Amino acid sequence: MRMGYGLNIEQTQKLIMTPELRQAITVLQLSSLELGMYIEEQLQENPMLEVHEDDLERGGQNDPLEDDSSKTEQVDWEEYFHDGSDLGVPRVEKRSEVTEVGYENFLTQAPTLTEHLMMQLSLSPCDELSKAIGEYLIGNIDPNGYLQVSIKEASEYLKVSQNLAENVLAVIQSFEPPGVGARNLQECLLIQVQYLGIKNRLVIELIEKHLKDLAKGKLNQMAQQLGVSVTDVQEAADIIKTLDPKPGRNFTNPNDVRYISPDVVVERVGGEYVILVNDASLPRITINSTYRTVLNQNEFDSQARRFVESKLNAAAWLLKSIEQRRLTLYKVASCIVELQRDFLDYGVKFLKPLNLKNVADIVGLHESTVSRATSNKYIQTPQGVYEMKFFFSTGLSSAGGKMTSAESIKRMLREIIASEDVKKPLNDQKVSDMFAERGIKISRRTVAKYRDELGIPSLRQRKRY
Repeated sequence: MRMGYGLNIEQTQKLIMTPELRQAITVLQLSSLELGMYIEEQLQENPMLEVHEDDLERGGQNDPLEDDSSKTEQVDWEEYFHDGSDLGVPRVEKRSEVTEVGYENFLTQAPTLTEHLMMQLSLSPCDELSKAIGEYLIGNIDPNGYLQVSIKEASEYLKVSQNLAENVLAVIQSFEPPGVGARNLQECLLIQVQYLGIKNRLVIELIEKHLKDLAKGKLNQMAQQLGVSVTDVQEAADIIKTLDPKPGRNFTNPNDVRYISPDVVVERVGGEYVILVNDASLPRITINSTYRTVLNQNEFDSQARRFVESKLNAAAWLLKSIEQRRLTLYKVASCIVELQRDFLDYGVKFLKPLNLKNVADIVGLHESTVSRATSNKYIQTPQGVYEMKFFFSTGLSSAGGKMTSAESIKRMLREIIASEDVKKPLNDQKVSDMFAERGIKISRRTVAKYRDELGIPSLRQRKRY
């Protein structure tokens, strides 16, 4: 067999991931807040970009719509409206009262759990050594309010006796919120029982010996072991449920709170829905025209011209990517509004099953593009603010060959459990049969799965005696 080298010319099509395409994909999957930060970064890196400002805000140019007559004749509108004699508005004299502002208005944020405990420690009648021990113990309390260091370790580190450390810990456990400084759940609940003055001996015994059985709802077993009625055990369990297992969670850092800024707003106007892409918070960027003179003058060298050309191309592509993102969001949101109109009119129970392929076929895009356009984005509707991925849910078949979304089934499941007899709660099989009567085929395992996702306890835990 003869072998040799040769040259062939072949024409093929390949998709090359250029930097511009990568940037367009990145811009598409960013939320409005993330896109604002991305634009700020590009403004710092690319000198060709600038924030567009109105002519009136610049103060250096006149309004092109303003004619010469407006320049010559100026009306003092402030004095005109201040008079109000011909407007039928009575003139109101300004009061010189000074409103007193409380100290709370000057606070930038709520105190953290550590700050709250340190403030109480400074007001407690303890000596300097005890306060130093208390500061160390408070510093080892986690955000939930539990002590993360043992008394033995604290005493060895501080070189003090364990009795003194125990006494200081007892002082901390008397602070607010009740239950703070506990070393485990049992101690936390017992501190709250003592703080609230609960004299029920059965409550204390359940906390000390039967917390695990109580969590599993084994009320009959605990009643037999303790020699009391099931009703008494359930009443004691109801008291324990009023206690807070994480007393420090109300003092979380307020900076951890993140507010949702919807990327798309859907408003009902008359009988139609209007879709608005929420880009009002984004800075309006344009290309700086000053650098364009570099391309028109021959006195600059080729290296400077290439630099300006590359930055101008990058700026133009960024503007194109932002506009393409806006158009894609509008197309996808319009398709969702059209397909989920019953949800917008009547609520979650009328949410229809939907997948990415259906929307991609309607708007003429790829599934990956629709996925990027809906990821990490929220839409504000008359029914509330939802993540755009919320509308893409699976469904189950119902009578007549129709499909019912999982979210609507969960809503119906919640309503069924809420209307049941608490003394004879429904098991998962009975709930499945009730769905079958409504024309929805759902298995017992699926009912149990949806019940766990909704946080609904089992039959044993829901039953009331």
